[in-house]
Amino acid sequence: MMSPVRTLVVDDSASMRAMLCAALDADPGIKVVGSAPEPHAARQLMRELDPDVVTLDVEMPGMDGLSFLEKIMRLRPTPVVMCSSLTTHAAEVTIEALRLGAVDFVAKPGGAGDDMARVTAELCEKVKAAARSKVRQSRDAPSPAPVATGRTAFLEDRVIAIGSSTGGVDALFAILPSLPENAPPVLVVQHMPPTFTGSLARRLDGSCAMKVVEAYDRAPLKQGTVYIAPGGATHMVLSGKTVRLIAGDRVSGHRPSVDMLFRSVANLGRKAVGVILTGMGEDGAAGMLAMRELGARTFGQDAESCVVYGMPRAANELGAVERELSLSAMPQAIIGACRSK
Repeated sequence: MMSPVRTLVVDDSASMRAMLCAALDADPGIKVVGSAPEPHAARQLMRELDPDVVTLDVEMPGMDGLSFLEKIMRLRPTPVVMCSSLTTHAAEVTIEALRLGAVDFVAKPGGAGDDMARVTAELCEKVKAAARSKVRQSRDAPSPAPVATGRTAFLEDRVIAIGSSTGGVDALFAILPSLPENAPPVLVVQHMPPTFTGSLARRLDGSCAMKVVEAYDRAPLKQGTVYIAPGGATHMVLSGKTVRLIAGDRVSGHRPSVDMLFRSVANLGRKAVGVILTGMGEDGAAGMLAMRELGARTFGQDAESCVVYGMPRAANELGAVERELSLSAMPQAIIGACRSK
C-alpha cells in the first residue's frame, strides 16, 4: 500500500486553509503535514517537513504566489497545485503559474454544497496525481518555441485537433508558436474551468504567428486560426466547416471533452490530424482511435516529456496513436502531416 501523499497547504485565508486541510485529510490517500498563511512561513515548513506536494494560493500578501513558486522551482523543486479564484486576474496569474512549473490548479469553491463537493474531490485527485508527476526545475523549463515566420504550402481542408490536460499549458506553448501563420485551423480542448480558457487564449495569441481565440458557437473554421474550447458548460465539436459549442453531460469525465472533439473530426479521414498531450485519465483515447480507423494521422506525446503520462498512454494502449513524439518533435510532425497526402 502506498504511503499517503504528505501535503503542505499555503493560503492567507484562515477559513480557506481550514477547509482545504479538512478536505485533504478526509482522503485516506493524503496526509496534511502542515499549513502556512504566507510564503515565508511556508518556506520554513518546507525545510522542516519536506512535503510531497504543496497547494499554493495564487494571490497572497508579502510574497505573491508566483514569486514563491519561482523560488520553489529553482531551489527545491516540488509538485505544486495552485488554488485560484475565478476572477480574470487570478486566471491570468494561474496561466503564468502553469508556465513556471506548477503541475495543476483548482478553482476555489464558491460555497454551494454541490460545488464544494466537486472541487474538493478534484483537489484530492490532483494532489495525488501531482505526487506522481514529473517536476522540473526552472532551469529545465522548455525554451519558448520560436515564433514561426513566413508561410508554408499546406494541402487544402486539413484540420488539426489537439487534446490536453494536466501539464497541457506548457505543452501548448511548446507547440503552437512553431506553427506558421497560414497553418490549417487548430481545435484545442484543454481541460480548464470558465475564465481560464479565455486567459489561455489571450496568452497564446501573444506568442503565436497564428491567431488564437476562445471559440464561440457557429464560428467559421478559418485557416491560420486556433480555437480554444471554452471551459465548463459545453463541448466543442466540428460540424462541416463550422465550430459548434453544444450542451451535454460530461464525457469521459469532462466538459468540454477531447473525445467529443476527436469524434467530430474523425469523418474527415486523412484530412484530419489528431494530437493527444499530457494529462490524467483517458479522455481522447477512444476518439483518437475513431480518427485513426478512418485514416487520420495521430500523434501522442511521449512519456519522457509528459508531466502526467495518462491520456497519451491510454490512447497508445488502444492502438490509437500512430507515433509517439517528444514535445520538441511535435510541431514538425504536425506540419509534415498537413503537407503530405
